[in-house]
Amino acid sequence: MTTLWVARPEIAEAVEDVAGVTVEVWAEGPPPGPVEDVEFYVPALQPSPEQLALMARMPRLRVVQLQTAGFEHIEPHLPDGVTLCNARGAHDAGTAEWAVGAIIAGLREFPEFAAAQREGRWTYRQTAALADSRVLLVGYGSIGQAVERRLKPFEVEITRVASRAREGVHGVEELPELIGRADAVVLVVPATPRTKGMIDAAMLARMKDGALLVNAARGSVVDTDALVAETSRGRLRAALDVTDPEPLPPGHPLWRCPGVFITPHVAGSTPASVRRIARLVRDQAVRYLAGEPLHNTVAGSPRPAPRIGHGR
Repeated sequence: MTTLWVARPEIAEAVEDVAGVTVEVWAEGPPPGPVEDVEFYVPALQPSPEQLALMARMPRLRVVQLQTAGFEHIEPHLPDGVTLCNARGAHDAGTAEWAVGAIIAGLREFPEFAAAQREGRWTYRQTAALADSRVLLVGYGSIGQAVERRLKPFEVEITRVASRAREGVHGVEELPELIGRADAVVLVVPATPRTKGMIDAAMLARMKDGALLVNAARGSVVDTDALVAETSRGRLRAALDVTDPEPLPPGHPLWRCPGVFITPHVAGSTPASVRRIARLVRDQAVRYLAGEPLHNTVAGSPRPAPRIGHGR
């Protein structure tokens, strides 16, 4: 039998009927069994340092399947010879929905109207609108494409930027020129050394007055101090699902900046994402048992599995 440890009961339910596997649920607390038996591991969304360190004590470990597209928090702890797979695609719908909702909320000033409602104030005024606006998508992988599909019915002009130029997509080297034309800049890039701090003080200064920065990527992509400087004086607006530092500590000036709307890294935290993660893990487990190539491999290389096929 192949032992799988997974962090969600929904994932366990998806794979428990796969022949040849034993599934244990482990998200916190003491390990549910001998760590020496684990071959396939699905850690928690944000595993603890102790859980990460435990992978080094799993001599039979061959696959680590993440629930996230980002893998920078796991890769340094990956033992040699273990395949690391991310969950690319599982969070596309939720993150894209959040991004579009954040753009509308930011441009139409929903957070400010909600605050006025709590105070019983009728604050009529004209706001910006998504219609006829220019949206710059920084990152054009599966999430960026999902954002674009949802934006198209709103009659917007979309410009795409990716790490390299291709037909219909600008290269990242053109970002300094393009960012100043946008009414909304949406960040959906992965966290890499190249993207760390890419939206710095100089890049923010190029954005037009009143523009909206939407970060659905990672907090490290944006220079927080520079963003505070721009938003505290009301020149730019921001909708953030991620921050640097994260969690954003109480008393941090970003909480109080006008025109800044913050959610606690919840963009992809939806029932649809959980269902899609569970389906992905099931498919990966079946592939692993059959000796077939895994999807979404981002690091490592597999050691030969000791058994091939179901039911062994």
